[in-house]
Amino acid sequence: MKNNVLVIAPHADDEVLGCGGTIARHIDQGDEVHAVIVTCGDPDIYPAEVQLRLRQELKASHEILGISSVSFLDFLAPKLDIYPGYKLADAIGTAIRLLQPNIIYLPHRGDIHADHRLVYQATLVASRPINGCSVREIFCYETLSETEWAPPSGDEAFIPTVFVDITNYLEQKLKAMTCYQSQIKEPPHPRSLDAIAALAKLRGATVSLGAAEAFMLVRQIR
Repeated sequence: MKNNVLVIAPHADDEVLGCGGTIARHIDQGDEVHAVIVTCGDPDIYPAEVQLRLRQELKASHEILGISSVSFLDFLAPKLDIYPGYKLADAIGTAIRLLQPNIIYLPHRGDIHADHRLVYQATLVASRPINGCSVREIFCYETLSETEWAPPSGDEAFIPTVFVDITNYLEQKLKAMTCYQSQIKEPPHPRSLDAIAALAKLRGATVSLGAAEAFMLVRQIR
């Protein structure tokens, strides 16, 4: 059965960092993948030319992966905490009703970035299994430079429960991430290509695969 997949990213590039290989695998298997980018940069912090460049980088990255559509909610970053929670949930809910995904990927609740935590909470509100909601599976991805810096407590830790084989898609993920030149850092920064590849190989080795992306299962309805 063909899946309709929605990847929700607090910021442009989170979608590739968190599940770029899984996106490529879904598309290769005939699934349709859409992305929602929740924020844009606060113009007081990020000049217009920076925002334009990031959108251009996103377009090139998504073309490599084959993402069908992208929606921009344009909440200000890094200021999601200035909005009432219901407004964020309503905006994400509108996207869910429009796109009718049966699978959602979203950031992990324990990430150090407050925007990630708020997007996680709002998405769970927006995808409650009531009123004919289309969503049947929800997975949290890990985002290098956010997830691994979470507080060292049990309820904040990313504990992977699902591993997706991206052995044949790791190079495609790295190529897509390369498009985000404004976001890539030099090693040993966690948002370097070396670190992205290393994490994929580590997650793969955990389950005897060449490379994998790891997720935490939130809900699965069968």
